[in-house]
Amino acid sequence: MKNNLKFLPIALASAFIFSCEKDTVSEEFDNANGDVQEKKLESVAVSSVKDPQENSLITLTYNANGSLSTINTGEDASLFVYEGEELTNVTSGEDNLAVEELYQSPYDAFETGDVKLYDANGNPSLIEFFEEDFNYNNSEYEMMIYTAEITYDEAPNPFFYTLKAAGLVSILDNIDLNFSGNAQSTELLKARELFPLNNPSQIIYKNPEGEIEYTIKMDYEFDAANYATKATVTSSGSDNATEIYEVVFTYVE
Repeated sequence: MKNNLKFLPIALASAFIFSCEKDTVSEEFDNANGDVQEKKLESVAVSSVKDPQENSLITLTYNANGSLSTINTGEDASLFVYEGEELTNVTSGEDNLAVEELYQSPYDAFETGDVKLYDANGNPSLIEFFEEDFNYNNSEYEMMIYTAEITYDEAPNPFFYTLKAAGLVSILDNIDLNFSGNAQSTELLKARELFPLNNPSQIIYKNPEGEIEYTIKMDYEFDAANYATKATVTSSGSDNATEIYEVVFTYVE
């Protein structure tokens, strides 16, 4: 199943394994959100307040069975291939729905980090990841441990039913975090361990000294079903430079 996780909204890595039995992704989502309406994404539009050249539009289509068929960024398209209702392959040239790309983050914690803490709903709330820093004392680059602290709104992950329509939730439901044998893909384990159940509302990145390096804050508008329809994203670094983006989510009627 090569490339079948490249479009996951949060491709977060983790070496942390629960010692107790863990619910499936579907069970955790239901526990965190209750009986919510099933909504699949039709498009995600990102626009920059300062630079229109950074604007992007992601469109999603579905086949007659309701399964996810394509994700198109305008520059690259992912095609989902099924045998019956089972996802067998995804052809893609790039990550299409990576959270840090969506919210213009300069880091890749959601691809390379280790989950250290989960919140009460089961969302990953503290991640450690490596960044390459230049050491002026020895004029060499060194790998340093940074952290990402994530908080969430009490609203469902807007990507959940889209991922379910692609068959990926079913795949993750079958991942057992109590076993790390060769039969389980490392990428699948990472995606399973860090699957978000709710909307991320803030991400704070800190350096090894605990100083804030970068902050992303997302202020959402929600529809009657409590799904995000719009987000104002404010990104700022330690140099006090601020970028503002508008993200608009539309769903299949």
